[in-house]
Amino acid sequence: MVITLKQNAEQQYINQLHKEIKDAGCRIHACIGDLYTVYGIEGDTSKLDEKTIKANKAVKDVVRIVAQYKLANRLFHPEDSVIDVAGIKVGGKSPLVMIGGPCSVESEEMVCSVAKKVKEAGGCMLRGGAYKPRTSPYAFQGMGTAGIMAMVEARNQTGLPIVSELMSADKIEEFEENVDLIQIGARNMQNFELLKEVGKRTTKPVLLKRGLCNTIDEWIMSAEYIMANGNPHVILCERGIRTYETATRNTLDLSVIPIVKEKTHLPIIIDPSHATGDWKLVEAVSLAAVAAGCDGLIIEVHENPDQAWSDGAQCLKPKKFQTLIEKARAIAQIVGRDIA
Repeated sequence: MVITLKQNAEQQYINQLHKEIKDAGCRIHACIGDLYTVYGIEGDTSKLDEKTIKANKAVKDVVRIVAQYKLANRLFHPEDSVIDVAGIKVGGKSPLVMIGGPCSVESEEMVCSVAKKVKEAGGCMLRGGAYKPRTSPYAFQGMGTAGIMAMVEARNQTGLPIVSELMSADKIEEFEENVDLIQIGARNMQNFELLKEVGKRTTKPVLLKRGLCNTIDEWIMSAEYIMANGNPHVILCERGIRTYETATRNTLDLSVIPIVKEKTHLPIIIDPSHATGDWKLVEAVSLAAVAAGCDGLIIEVHENPDQAWSDGAQCLKPKKFQTLIEKARAIAQIVGRDIA
C-alpha cells in the first residue's frame, strides 16, 4: 500500500494515521519529497481499511500495490540505489563496472596472472569461482577455501575487489571476511533459507543472479528476502534463462534491463558469458546490454580458454576483453554513461 499525504497536513491527523498503521502490525517507510510525503506500508496491509485511511484529513491518496516486494520497489524508493563495492559505485549514474576473471580459480598463480590482465584491459573487479555448482558430481567442484585465499592474494597484488559465488550458509563468515561482492548463483536464487541467512549475517553487497527458469517478479522477490532480513545492498544479475532455443547456452533477456529499472531501484549487471556460452557472441550481446542501460558486465576471462577447467568455450582472452571494454565505452557515452 502507498499513502500520499497532503501538503501541510496537520500533525494530529498524521499521528492518528501512524497509530492506525502500527496497530495493524504494519511498518511505515517514508519518502519525503519537496512537494509530497509518500508512505510505503510494509506488512499485511489487508488489515488496513482503504476507505478509512482515505478519510483521514492528512491523506491525499491511497493505492494498494499488487507487487509483494516493498523494499526493492521503486514506488517506495524513487531514486536509484548506488551500491558501494569496496569503494566502487554500482548503479545510478555511476560509471559502468567491468568485471572479469575465470569461471574457476585453478591456482593462485593462474588467478593472479588473470587479475593483472583484467586490470590492464580496463576491468575494475575480479570474478572467480572457488566453490563451483556443477551439473555432474564428477566435474571439478572448485578449490574451496584455497581458491578464496588465492583471490585474496590477487586482490593484494592488483587492488581489484573480488567477486565469488557463495553456495551454502556455513561459508558466510568466510565470504564476509574475504570477498567484496558475494554472488548468489542462478541455482540458489530461490534457496530462501540461504537468502535469509545472507540478509541477516552479511553486510557485504550481494550479486543476485536470476534463476534459469524464473520470472522477473520471482527474481525481485528473492532480492526482497535478502533486503527484508537486513541487507539492502543487492545488485541484480541477468545471466540468461532456459528456453527451447539451442543455438545459445541460455536465452539472454535484455528486455529485463528497462523492466527492472522501472520496477525497482536496484542496479542490474549482465552476464553475457553464461547467457551465450560462446565467446564469439559475448562482445555483441555485451554492447547491446550497454546500449539497453545496464550498470555493468560480468565476463569470463581466461588466458588459455582451451585449457580452462570449466566453461572455456565462453571465456574471452584478455586482449578481446580489452577490445570489448573500448567498444563498450563508446556505446556508454552515447547513452550518457562512462566505464569505471
